[in-house]
Amino acid sequence: MIAALPIPRRGLAAALAAGLALAARPGAAQAPQFFRIGTGSAGGTYYPVGGIIANAISCPPGAACNVPGATDGVPGLVAVAQATQGSVQNVNLVQAGNAESGFTQSDVLHWAYTGTGLFEGRPRLDRLRFIAHLFPEHIHAVVRRDSPIRSFADLRGRRIAIGLQASGARIGSELILEANGLRAGRDFTAEFLNQQQGTERMQDRALDATITVVGYPSSAFTEFCARTGCRILPIEGEAAQRVIDRAPFYGRGVIPRTAYEGLEADVPTLTVGACWVVRDSVPADLVYGITRSLWSETTRGLLERGHAKGREIVREAALTGRGVVPLHPGAERYYREVGLLT
Repeated sequence: MIAALPIPRRGLAAALAAGLALAARPGAAQAPQFFRIGTGSAGGTYYPVGGIIANAISCPPGAACNVPGATDGVPGLVAVAQATQGSVQNVNLVQAGNAESGFTQSDVLHWAYTGTGLFEGRPRLDRLRFIAHLFPEHIHAVVRRDSPIRSFADLRGRRIAIGLQASGARIGSELILEANGLRAGRDFTAEFLNQQQGTERMQDRALDATITVVGYPSSAFTEFCARTGCRILPIEGEAAQRVIDRAPFYGRGVIPRTAYEGLEADVPTLTVGACWVVRDSVPADLVYGITRSLWSETTRGLLERGHAKGREIVREAALTGRGVVPLHPGAERYYREVGLLT
């Protein structure tokens, strides 16, 4: 079958054209239905996980599905994982109808839906509906192994990559830095780069640190730690608590020393949930089929084989981090059927 792998936005036109050509063939039984998933940038976790999920929920017209050896996708569906800047851009894309769905951090989701925090003074993004919590993301504050930087206090006066402008990573990075008494433009120079760009600049010694929110292992950090050597700054104690007090969606977690080559010990840090949202206008039957497909045993196998984070995407945690954001009726129907909602 045709796998719906993650492709950039420019590739969507080609996918749409191919699908329409398929539908126009004489005798075509069914026109394809396209479903976009806003993910993140290359080198992160949203992008590859989005590709696996897009493949899992897809079943293009004429392809086998829901049979041994095939996906448990939705018949007629062609899902496309699109590269984006991340959480903030994704919720705006979904609200505007420029993507049917997207991945977002739970804190960004709450602020977007309620018009608070980062979205204070802006119209609420009230078209967002919840499908599922996927996995925990971890704050990574990464420096070169040979760097003299050992703590956040050592970041004063440094050049730091804090994530792309429209990413949840930037929001998390700024929260962490402010909790440690560091403000952009005053105490450090902020570079709006993703983790791939940040590690490339650190490798060339043009940057001192890269801070982001991402599920481990991140391919960008995996490559950087193996090639150049890395250290991850701990986030703990009073600074960690100040972040949690300000944004209670954050919790304490650990990046294990086995996550990246060369780490000498587990690193205490903070976590936030990665969630999948959909626009309220997407039909309930379609969202029901997508939710059922996401939590099928076939998809479980694809996730576990496809990415290290896939093992943490479990149905038992599907409703974590939803807060006040309504479930999409299609997802709600599924969760009631399986007993996660009463």
